[in-house]
Amino acid sequence: MKRKYPKGIPTCHEAAMRKTLLTAGVVLVCLIIIALLIKAYLDGKFESVDTFQEYIRGFGLFAPVILIVFQALQVIFPVLPGFLGCAAGAVLFGSTGGFWCNYIGISAGSIIAFLLAKTYGVKLVEKLFPKEQYEKYAGWAAKSNSYILFLFMGMVLPLFPDDFFCYFSGLTKMKAGKFAAIIILGKPWCILAYSIAFAAI
Repeated sequence: MKRKYPKGIPTCHEAAMRKTLLTAGVVLVCLIIIALLIKAYLDGKFESVDTFQEYIRGFGLFAPVILIVFQALQVIFPVLPGFLGCAAGAVLFGSTGGFWCNYIGISAGSIIAFLLAKTYGVKLVEKLFPKEQYEKYAGWAAKSNSYILFLFMGMVLPLFPDDFFCYFSGLTKMKAGKFAAIIILGKPWCILAYSIAFAAI
């Protein structure tokens, strides 16, 4: 007898197909992005703040959008240099414009990294970061009652390994809404300080 499912609830097969299609789509997008980034790198666009600034300026009216996308990607792909975006944004668009481009991009990238870790688990995180780094915090975070406060304070302070903890937080029991609130409330202060400093320089 064929099992009936209530309307609106996907079967196990449908859920597996959706996850497979989602994975294929993510892989395809990642490959395209990686190809574009490799080309920009080989063309010397990431050699200095000046070359990166010229690269972003070359997109004309779309320059702010490209900077936002780059800042999101530098969280998702931790090998990208995030300081270039902060510096270039402040120089190109001033401390205020640079702040908003960097804040929107980094916040979006942080939330995407969290959701990717939630979806694909420990294996993804271990591929992006040293296994020792993950193991160092895994046991402590599982038992700690102060992880949320630790994460919030880390997002406020400069030189915190944000990329890693965005992914790592996705492996904890933390809900996406709570993580998004931490990013939205904690992240602007450090970015604002960078924007003002780089604009002044």
